[in-house]
Amino acid sequence: MNAWELADWDAVETAERVKRREVSAAEVVEAAITRARDATHLGAIVTPTFERALETAAKTSSGSLAGVPTFIKDLAQVAGVRTSWGTAASGHYISPRSDPSVLAMERSGLISLGKSATPELGLTGTTEPLAFGVCRNPWNLKYSTGGSSGGAAALVASGVVPLAHASDGGGSVRIPASCCGLVGLKVTRGRMDMEGSNLLPVNIAVHGVVSRSVRDTVAFWDAIEGQRGSRRLPPIGALSNKPPRLRIAAYFDSPMGQPVHPDARAATERAMKWCEQLGHEVQPIACPVERQVTEDFLRMWGFVAFAQARAGRVLMHRGFDSSKLEPWTHDFARYFSADLRSAFTAIRRLRGFSQTWARVMEKYDVVLSPTLAEPPAALGHLQTDQPFELLFARLISYTPFTVAMNASGAPALSLPMGLNADGLPMGVQLAGAHGSERTLLELARALEEANPWRKRAPQIASSA
Repeated sequence: MNAWELADWDAVETAERVKRREVSAAEVVEAAITRARDATHLGAIVTPTFERALETAAKTSSGSLAGVPTFIKDLAQVAGVRTSWGTAASGHYISPRSDPSVLAMERSGLISLGKSATPELGLTGTTEPLAFGVCRNPWNLKYSTGGSSGGAAALVASGVVPLAHASDGGGSVRIPASCCGLVGLKVTRGRMDMEGSNLLPVNIAVHGVVSRSVRDTVAFWDAIEGQRGSRRLPPIGALSNKPPRLRIAAYFDSPMGQPVHPDARAATERAMKWCEQLGHEVQPIACPVERQVTEDFLRMWGFVAFAQARAGRVLMHRGFDSSKLEPWTHDFARYFSADLRSAFTAIRRLRGFSQTWARVMEKYDVVLSPTLAEPPAALGHLQTDQPFELLFARLISYTPFTVAMNASGAPALSLPMGLNADGLPMGVQLAGAHGSERTLLELARALEEANPWRKRAPQIASSA
């Protein structure tokens, strides 16, 4: 069987075929390695671990996703494998241990083929790290995959693997999902937080995956919950075949008051129409998020850069050289430290935003919006060595819809909603109340079935 024929299988189908012994895990992994080598021009793989993957595939695994190939984002540690965090400052650091999230993925049966590309420290909405080169969008190689899970998104969208590890601290699952035509769920705070997130002033970062189908995202979380379900949150569990009629609020306006690109508005309007045709109640509303929330979030995000720049040897490893950090990281750190009083006030307000969002969700089951305010950015538009004020303004204009959901701690999902006139994917964001992932996924599945999405980006298919 041709290696690219297997690329049409999603994770669920792959695992089922391996379980039925129609194909072996080794054959699946070998095919994925072939596809990965075909896709090197995407710049999505930082550290391949192909031989290790083949050794793992030769062993018996009982996980529900046994034999499914994947990649681990290079912000997470895998024992015996280099972790760069997307930066030259890391040196050639070999992780002595695997993060708990990685261990959970391994227990599910997923087999990692290596580390996927991320921007420096995951601090921006594109994957163009100066130390490793740009990550290219399979739909058009001149465009960005988004960030910070951009390498993961490129590898899934191109068909190299059916799903890949991602993480989200300000939109880093949803932004690349939108750019690459994928499903990207940011789960509720506390379901699978990133290691060290509890040390942040506001716990904002969670683990997840990007996938080509809603059912793959559901299957991933079913596998994870079987190991480490949260006692404080309702399980995602199996989706209902007859979900209830939902109250859906929809808005287009950026929290920052800036114009939203017509393509982003058009994608959201398409989603609204599909929701109405599915029998849901859709109510247009004004933006429910105040400008102050985004401004406060960016102040706190500056704290992340500040902490890494000042205490990288403590937070990362002893050989971490902060002098080698990119201009964006240093400038963002200075942005935080230049006005500490405002920063601490911003953090205090952010800590109360979860209650504010809960009041919004008392009226609705789902809030629908664009994922991004613009189509995928051209490579270079968000590059991290340009003047801070220019890049800061561009990022605010590009990603105003995602950060509020990290501040709230509530779940949000980016779902593909077609291509624009330039052939680039456009996504919409479905947001909910704390613990409402099942509701979001049921709606997403219904929209996916009503508006079937392509399985594979054409760039790699034509070069295979």
